[in-house]
Amino acid sequence: QVQLVESGGGLVQAGGSLRLSCAASGRTFSSYAMGWFRQAPGKEREFVAAISWSGGSTYYADSVKGRFTISRDNAKNTVYLQMNSLKPEDTAVYYCAANTGGLGYSGYDYWGQGTQVTVSS
Repeated sequence: QVQLVESGGGLVQAGGSLRLSCAASGRTFSSYAMGWFRQAPGKEREFVAAISWSGGSTYYADSVKGRFTISRDNAKNTVYLQMNSLKPEDTAVYYCAANTGGLGYSGYDYWGQGTQVTVSS
């Protein structure tokens, strides 16, 4: 079992930055790929970014490429999402997730409760 707790969400003006954190429980965190997803009101949850267990490989959605950076610190059991140049369309609840099957865009097994990000224009 893995428990995930997100933090760092909030209200920011367009063009600003936020860093989300996701703290994981369990000694096997370093063996999981991790991902960030988001869900805006009235929309389906969508993939944002993912990182391999070692941090050596990353995937990004086209909509955030060049603005968001995913990273992890296995010693701290934490994955991060640095979000720069935020846009109003980035407003959503952001979820972190763990994938026991490896790096990918889907198939995540464990999910956090989410943290709200609101970008004002």
